[in-house]
Amino acid sequence: MRRSARVDPDDRGDVGRGRVVFSPRNAAWFATMVAGAFWAALFERTVAGIALFAASTAFVLLFGHSLGSHRKLVHDAFDCPRWLERALVYAGVLVGLAGPLGLLRQHELRDHAQRRPDCHPYLCHASGWLRDAYWQLACELRLERPPLITLERRIADDPFYAWLERTWRWQQVPVALLLFACGGLSWVLWGVSARVTAGVAGHWIIGYLAHNHGQMRYRVPGAAVQGRNVRLVSLLTMGECWHNNHHAFPDSARLGLEPGQWDPGWWVLLGLRRAGVVTRLRLPDGR
Repeated sequence: MRRSARVDPDDRGDVGRGRVVFSPRNAAWFATMVAGAFWAALFERTVAGIALFAASTAFVLLFGHSLGSHRKLVHDAFDCPRWLERALVYAGVLVGLAGPLGLLRQHELRDHAQRRPDCHPYLCHASGWLRDAYWQLACELRLERPPLITLERRIADDPFYAWLERTWRWQQVPVALLLFACGGLSWVLWGVSARVTAGVAGHWIIGYLAHNHGQMRYRVPGAAVQGRNVRLVSLLTMGECWHNNHHAFPDSARLGLEPGQWDPGWWVLLGLRRAGVVTRLRLPDGR
């Protein structure tokens, strides 16, 4: 399976040379959410709050990150009406990682770099777990000669995506106001702070594990780093843990390719196809 590259494979940009610098904005964002999550855990433990945290986190990870941001926006692994695509991408923004365009550019850079013979350890989680946590959660990479990333006009010129890119952190505010009106401060802390903390920290943890520990069936020739399948977290990650499969077949709408590889994102796509709102589910050849 191949898709049109957003980074020219012959691009002369250097993905190996650069420096990781502390990002006050990224660090403050994550630290604020962690502080709210700790306050909830220490002083606002309620059944309703914890249930809200579990349900809202599962919703944004499944419909937002896995289906909207990753399988649709990044890989265009299925077709759906534009209203549904935008709704899924909006849910992806609520995970709290980045705006849709920034997330897409970062993914394209990592994907391009990891398939090169060598890349910066920031881009392949190769610096040890403690340093990698600091880098990914509180820093940013500045390459000396970054490759040119070209987004298709359908995405780059979309005014809704441009608005989300400018305001992605502020998108938590309407959610927080609604939750405050329904359940007070406890619901805000569990439904925003704890949810964002779990989404951001979980994204780093799975990214680190999926490039360093786990089963490998497929190997991408000449790649600086290989993806790995992290079996025990298939439901928690909505199927995103089958990263060895994903490296081998990046445009597949189905990530859990083998029997027993649970993939909630794929199950939902099948349901949406039966409902008539999703078509053209892309799969590896012969599957």
